[in-house]
Amino acid sequence: MSIELKLCRSNRIYRPNEPLEGKIVTKLPSSISHHGIRLTVNGSVNLQVRGGSAGVIESFYGVVKPIPIVNKSVEVASSGRIASGRTEIPFSMIPKHPQSENFERFYETFHGANISIQYLVTVDILRGYLHKSLSATLEFIIESEKANLPEQPVPPEMVIFYITQDTQRHPLLPELKSGGFRVTGKISTQCSLLDPISGELTVEASAVPIQSIDIHLLRVESIMVGEKIVTENSLIQTTQIADGDVCRSMTLPIYVILPRLLTCPTTFAGPFSIEFKVSIVITFQSDLSKLHPKSDPRTPRLWSAMESVPLELVRTK
Repeated sequence: MSIELKLCRSNRIYRPNEPLEGKIVTKLPSSISHHGIRLTVNGSVNLQVRGGSAGVIESFYGVVKPIPIVNKSVEVASSGRIASGRTEIPFSMIPKHPQSENFERFYETFHGANISIQYLVTVDILRGYLHKSLSATLEFIIESEKANLPEQPVPPEMVIFYITQDTQRHPLLPELKSGGFRVTGKISTQCSLLDPISGELTVEASAVPIQSIDIHLLRVESIMVGEKIVTENSLIQTTQIADGDVCRSMTLPIYVILPRLLTCPTTFAGPFSIEFKVSIVITFQSDLSKLHPKSDPRTPRLWSAMESVPLELVRTK
C-alpha cells in the first residue's frame, strides 16, 4: 500500500500564480474506502540561530519562529472508494492565496545554513478513526512572478580588483611579505541567476610559486534575534580556475555557474536577509600548507591571499 505525488513539470519549478498540476498515484493490494482526499500547500521561511554563530544569549533562542508564506488546502475528492492496483487521481491548484495580502510575499526557494525557504505540497487520504490516513509530501520550487522581474539581460556590473602583499589584513609567510606578488583582474558584482559569474584574472608577478587559484561563492545570512542581528557567512561552492604555478601576464577567464537551490535573488526582508559574496583566493606553494590540507577556505592563512567582493543576484524574465 503506497501513495505518491507526481507533478507535471519534471523540474518542479513554478511561479506563485501558475497552477500546480499533477497526479496522486496510489498502489493498493485491495480497494479501500475513504472520507475525502485533501491537498495542502505550505510555504514558510524557517530561521535557525546556531550556537557557533551567536552569543550565549542568542543560542538560547535556537529555532526562531517560522514566517508563514502560504497555507492553502483544497478537496480533491469527497468520500468514496479507491480501487485496488494502480490509480491516478489528477489535481490542480494555484499556490498563491486569493487573500495573499494577509501573508508574506512569495520568496524564492532557498536552502541555506540558517535560512530555509521551502514549499511543500501534501496529500492526505482520510480513512476515519479505525484506519491510519495515507499521506505523501513533495517539495516544489517557487521562482518570482515574471511581472515583477526586470528584462534580460541585466547590465553587467564589474569591479576591478588587485591583490598584493599590502592589501592583506592577515599575517603572511616571510617570503611572501618580502618577495611580494601582484594579481589583478575584474569580476561580476551583479548578475542574473541564469548567467555565470564572469570576469578575468592576471598574475602579474609572484616571488613564490602559486599552487592554486580558486573562486569561493559564499552566502551571508542575517537573522533578527530580539534587537540584535546575527550574521553568518558560509561556503556554497569552490571553483578552481588555475592549478599550479600560473604563467605571468596571462589572462585567465573566470566562469562560475550558480547552483540552483543554494542561491536565490539577494533578499532584504525585515526579520532576515540573504546576501552573497565572492572571494578570490590565491594559495601559494608552501610546506606549511601541506600540514593543513583541510583548513577552512574562509579563514585567511599564512600561505594564502584573498580578496572578497559583494555579489548581487537577480532573477530576470
